[in-house]
Order: sequence, then structure tokens, then C-alpha cells
Amino acid sequence: MATQPNIVLILNDDMGYSDLGCYGGEVQTPNLDRLAQGGIRFSQFYNTARCSPSRASLLTGLHPHQTGIGVLTYNMGPEGYAGNLNRRCVTIAEALKSSGYRSYLSGKWHVAGNLTQPTDSWPMQRGFDEFYGTIIGAGSFYDPNTLTRGNENIEHEARAPGFFYTDAISDNAVDMIRRHRKQHADKPFFQYVAYTAPHWPLHAHDEDIARYKGRFDKGWDRLREERLARLVQAGILKKDWPLSDRDPTQPAWLDAKHKEWLLRCMEVYAAQIDRMDQGIGRILKTLEDEGQLDNTLVIFLADNGACAEDIPDDLTVDELVNRLMIAKEHTRAGEPVQFGNDPSVMPGPENTYQSYGRAWANLSNSPFRLYKHWIHEGGISTPLIAHWPNGIRERNAVRHTPGYLPDIMATILDVTGTKYPEQWQGNKVEPLEGHSLLPVLQKELPQRPPMFWEHEGNAAVRIGNWKLVRKYPDPWELYDLEQDRTELNDVAAQHPDRVKDMLAQYQAWAARCGVIPRERIDQLLREQNVGTAFWEREDFKAPYLP
Repeated sequence: MATQPNIVLILNDDMGYSDLGCYGGEVQTPNLDRLAQGGIRFSQFYNTARCSPSRASLLTGLHPHQTGIGVLTYNMGPEGYAGNLNRRCVTIAEALKSSGYRSYLSGKWHVAGNLTQPTDSWPMQRGFDEFYGTIIGAGSFYDPNTLTRGNENIEHEARAPGFFYTDAISDNAVDMIRRHRKQHADKPFFQYVAYTAPHWPLHAHDEDIARYKGRFDKGWDRLREERLARLVQAGILKKDWPLSDRDPTQPAWLDAKHKEWLLRCMEVYAAQIDRMDQGIGRILKTLEDEGQLDNTLVIFLADNGACAEDIPDDLTVDELVNRLMIAKEHTRAGEPVQFGNDPSVMPGPENTYQSYGRAWANLSNSPFRLYKHWIHEGGISTPLIAHWPNGIRERNAVRHTPGYLPDIMATILDVTGTKYPEQWQGNKVEPLEGHSLLPVLQKELPQRPPMFWEHEGNAAVRIGNWKLVRKYPDPWELYDLEQDRTELNDVAAQHPDRVKDMLAQYQAWAARCGVIPRERIDQLLREQNVGTAFWEREDFKAPYLP
């Protein structure tokens, strides 16, 4: 019987900081709330602002540029931007082999450029003993592209009655845990569960959507205020951090048009998270049934802040279906899919393909500014829950010590007593960038080493309570997060020496990690015709890709 702790790492996709019930939100998440009540919530944990880079950093303990995923899974030429996990990094699954762990993945991969043929950056080639999920970054929940088991495409399995990808991710994770206990009870396991919920498209079951009828009728302005009040009451945020302004591009709720459709969008989004939580409940019950819950470190977090992307109603099917492979033109029954945020079409069914938009994303990120893509608090702040009865003494605790994605691998290696390798399969690997959070699981720590981010020119460095951040191509801003977590008072002009020093540290980090300037990224994307149609849209100024 294995005595080393098992690890269950749960990542969800495009969810805001304050959507979960235990983080002040309206969504019913009793299973995640249970983990929070029995463990620890982090108030200042950060991701990397985008799907692929966050996954690369999470899996390797490095910064995404060091792994080959500088932007997304598209080959843009320079080292660090190849769009595949390279051989200068080692995944959690690979590293844990030296400690006798078996590793399983159920869900989204999205760190490989080749979507149809197994390569050395696919899960089974990067340390996982079993894989069920999708290689691509987004798609229909009813009929996803690139559905794979092991190295074999199994998209035909989505034709089974009642198939829904969120449920399939949960159920396959349950099966993997049960099968492990039957066949490898003498070994510990690492189970990575990577949901695509609540990433667009807005797909959900009618019964889940119905639970949220009326729940958001107060509108985004009032609900943002209520969320902040609950976050303060829970001790997650300080009462003297004011709510950021409503996104200036969005109307007051009282002035919003198409309210019935807008409410339906948020109701479906909530239902997507609700369905995920139901599946997490089945995973937890399986751990209990197998007598493993107490000996399992369960970690939950999101890959970026809420997504403000609108799916345009003038969208070309060729872009999504043929070139990006993140949609299918027809439902499984042969009905045409209606693409785009058309208020005359209610989201949820398989024949729709919509997103919930900027105003609701502003709610999801309450009380912070900005969204996925950007490095302000709304783009990188994630809920983080850690539950481990055998290893965490406190219950229902909140930690304010900051941390970020490279720390997850460092923590897992620390918890499992695994040494980070200097080489892997004959290749020298980059030194681990993260710092273990195991001491933080026991008590609050006064400080941590500096943290750095860059994505598409958006960038930041945090040293202590000070954060220097840039929304490309705007000037750098400086915030004292101890006084101003919602980033409303830029004090860069008052602290030129601090700005100079922090910028020098950022530039040294960027040079060391292979970050290239955004201007060069623009050129490379256009040269390779990646997302060009969306790149020019004024509402993004960024590639419209998952």
C-alpha cells in the first residue's frame, strides 16, 4: 500500500477570480467549497494570463518562454516560441517517475503544435501513463475536436448518447483513480484533471442552466459590489481596497440592451462551472471510497482570468472550423451551428457557439481590472485551493503569501520528496524557477522572491508588495498592492528610482528567459498568417485564439 501522498491537480479554463462560492461568487460549488472549508484558500495566487503558457508553466515549474510556449501552440520561429513543449523542460509526470509515481491526465493538453499526430510533446510522450482528453485548446462540449485516448483519436466516442465533455473529463478521471487502485495499489499517483469549462462556447445542460434563472437579474453593477463585500467578509480581500470601475466600454446594467440574452449568457456560464463542480464531487467521492482522500493533496486553480472575448457574429466558419480546428460546422445530428454572439439566439445548445462577453467577465474578475491576455490583477489572479488532511493542520484558512504557477511543480516535488532533475533523457533541463509552497501550507510567510510575467508584450514584475505592470503598448505603471490591490492609483511618477530598479530586474529576467519584444511577435504572426483576421480587430489587439 502506497504511503506517499497522492496528488490531484485540477485546472479549469477561463474562470474569473470571484466566480466560485468560496471566493464570493454566485455559482453553486459545494464540492470546491468543501475543499476550501477543509483546507486553505490563497488570496494572492497568480497564473500566466493565457491557456497554453499557463499550462506549460504549471506542468514544468518554468516560465512559458523557457518551455517553447512563448505565446500559443503555433510555431513562430524563434527558440521559446516554437509552440511545443521542448526538451529543455521536464514535466511533473516525468519528474515523479523517479519517486515511483504513476501519472494520469484527463482533459485539455494544449501544449503541442501538432493536433493530429503524436509527437514528443503529447501527454504519453511527456510522462503520463494514461491520457484521455483533447490536444486542441477549445471546442464544442458536445463534439470536441482532437478527442484522444493515449495516442489514438477517438472523436467517434462523442457520438454516444448523452456525451458532454465536462462529464467525460470527470468520469475518466474517476476511472483512472479506480483502475490505479486495482492495478497499482502499491504506488502513489498523480492525477491531472484539466477542464475546458467555462471556456467558450457557452454549452450547458438545461437543468443546470435552470438553477441560475434569476440569480443574476440584479445585473453586473450590483453583483460586483456584492462579490467584493463577500470577499472582504471572508477575509480574502481588505475592506480598504475599493472596487475598480466598471469596464469603460460597457454600459451600466440599467442601460444594457438585450437583457434576456445577456442573463442567459451568464446563466449558461455559471452552469458550466456548476457541472464541473459536480464532476469534482465524483472525484472526491472516489478518493473517499478508495480510502485515499486524507492522503491526497488536492490543488484547484484556473489558467487565467475571465475571458472578455466576444465571438463576432461576422465570424468566418473557415477560420474556426478549418484553420484553427476549434469548432465543427454541424452538430452531431447534422444541424448547422450558429456562430457568433447574436442576441436573437439563446446560448447553451449544441447548435450555438457564443461567449458571455466583457461585462460579465468584468463581474467574474471582481474587484479587479482587465482580463485574460493582460497582466493586471484581473488577468492573472486565480483562486487557489489546497486540501490535504494528512498534511495541512489548519481548516478553512486563508493565506495571503503570494505565489504563482512555477511554484506548483516545486511544491509537488517537495511534498513527494522528488528531486528536480538536471537532465532528462540526455537533455539538460532549465533550473526550476518555482519555490515550494509547502511551508506556506503550514503558516503565513512574510515574503517571497520576485515574480515575473510576460505575454504578448503585457508584462509585470512583483517584488514584495510592489508591482510594476504594463498593458502593451501603454507605459509602465507602479502599484503598492498592500495599499492598492485593485490597481487604481498608479504611483510610478512618485517613485522613479523604484521603477528604474524594477524595470532593470524585469529586463534581466526577460533576457534570461528568452522573451522577445511584442513588435516582433506581431510581425511573426502576420508572416505566418496566424489569427490574422482577428488580430486587426479593435476590441482585441491580440490574436483571437483559445
